[in-house]
Amino acid sequence: MVFMCKKFVIGAAVLATLGTFVFGRDVVSYVKTAGNSVRDAVKAEVPVDFEVERARKMVEDLVPDIRRCMHVIAEQQVDVETLQNEIHESELAMKQQKEAMFTLRSDLESSDTQFVYASRTYSKDEIRNDLAQRFDRFKVATDTLKRNTQILKAREKALDANREKLENMLSAKMDMEVQIEQLEARLKSVQAAETVSNLEIDNSQLTRAKGLIKDLNKQLDVKEKLLDAEGKFTGLIPVDTKVKEKRDVVKQMDEYFKLKAGDKVAAQ
Repeated sequence: MVFMCKKFVIGAAVLATLGTFVFGRDVVSYVKTAGNSVRDAVKAEVPVDFEVERARKMVEDLVPDIRRCMHVIAEQQVDVETLQNEIHESELAMKQQKEAMFTLRSDLESSDTQFVYASRTYSKDEIRNDLAQRFDRFKVATDTLKRNTQILKAREKALDANREKLENMLSAKMDMEVQIEQLEARLKSVQAAETVSNLEIDNSQLTRAKGLIKDLNKQLDVKEKLLDAEGKFTGLIPVDTKVKEKRDVVKQMDEYFKLKAGDKVAAQ
């Protein structure tokens, strides 16, 4: 294996040296030009219908990407809806906490020293400590709500971007499908035209057939001319043909012997 690799490297080096010797500094340009020529030649030999089918396959290969995009959008929709519900619940809870804090603050500012909540008595210091804890938690909840609101906006923006991406992909896919259908229609039209033109390629056979028909017509014309010259007209309506009448011998004898009606006929 190592020996084969060495032979390959040595061969490549020899070719590179020979190419540099023949073409000089332009060897790279010659190699690129030759590569482009080979690529164009190979591409020109590929049938058009194969390329059309390849384009159709490329469009069909977009389906997995479209499905992945749809899956991402579905997940983002769930995340957005979940965060929206969390923000809504936090806003309700903070509203209740705010009302409770102002109630405690109002009681704390009063002259009373004892306060009863849910059948339990609390001192002013207990109220002050509870209000302080509530206020600190409220500030943390407010910061959390702001952060979640910002996250929600970012997720909604990403969701809108992916929706637009999906719409563009679907629109582009449909446009390319229409273009491929048009390509196939044009290809079939060209193939039909090529079939007709191929039928007219063999002019020699057509020429021979026409010549044979012309010769046969000439031979028939000669035969008809010969028959006409012999008085045997052919192909005509038999206008001159008459039916032979029966011979009236008595009338012929009367005319010959100059006999009149009533004369007695006797041998003379």
